[in-house]
Amino acid sequence: MSDLLPQELRILVAVAETGGFSAAAAALGLTQSAVSHSVRGSEAKLGTVLFERGRTGASPTRAGERAVAHARRILRLYEVMGAEVRGAGRGGGRDTVEGVLRIAAFRSAALHLLPPALERLAARHPGIRPEVRVVREIGAGAAGEVAEGRADLGIATLGSPEDAPPGLLSGVLAEEAYRLVHPAGHPDPKALPLMDWDENCGSYTRSWWRSQDWIPRATVKAEDDAMVLTMVGRGLGMAIMPELSLREATEAVDITDLGPRGPVRQVGYVTTPEGASTLAVRALIRELRSMKA
Repeated sequence: MSDLLPQELRILVAVAETGGFSAAAAALGLTQSAVSHSVRGSEAKLGTVLFERGRTGASPTRAGERAVAHARRILRLYEVMGAEVRGAGRGGGRDTVEGVLRIAAFRSAALHLLPPALERLAARHPGIRPEVRVVREIGAGAAGEVAEGRADLGIATLGSPEDAPPGLLSGVLAEEAYRLVHPAGHPDPKALPLMDWDENCGSYTRSWWRSQDWIPRATVKAEDDAMVLTMVGRGLGMAIMPELSLREATEAVDITDLGPRGPVRQVGYVTTPEGASTLAVRALIRELRSMKA
């Protein structure tokens, strides 16, 4: 089997991201026939169909999704190689870390964990240009963005090993407890309806939730944790929320400890083996770990 060339990888990614051969051709400045020929050649080299063709465009097969994820990660290594080699050439005997660092994080982590680490990173390595994207921690979440090659490092909730995409490296940055949050001064908060949002209650807390007979089924679903806090402050219900989310709490709510057996979650970084060897990712991990210490 012949190796796929960088341009063939770029075409696979473009077809997947634009949803069709014509759109990919326009994005890359190629003809549609050139894109079609390249994809057929890639399929022949890999020995499998990568895209389902239809009247409305093209969508990756399961094999195609895997190929596109690898293609993104390989192309990213080409970019990092260029940045690191240029930095080494200008470093005068030491590595100068520079270039774009792509980060995916769920909302409260992007608000509260990342900024101080990025501030320290900028002071030590002004040549690094962070690009932070907030993703919902549903399904694969931030870890999935890393596995798919869309991010170099993710800040994610770390559940059981079987929940994580295979082949990724991770490390715990914080362990945070869940608390009961309710309208300030309410005499019986457990009697209130439950406010919740889709990203809450991962696999690491489900057994605790199931064992609590006092928690009603969610009567109101909100878009995110900030909306839940606002609605609780308006007296519309109570919620069970992790500490990172509660950093935005106002005087409109009270926060009650759930005791030593209450649920906790781990928040950590996730990267790929090849990402963990790059200077920029290693530098950010050092800053994140120093905050933990």
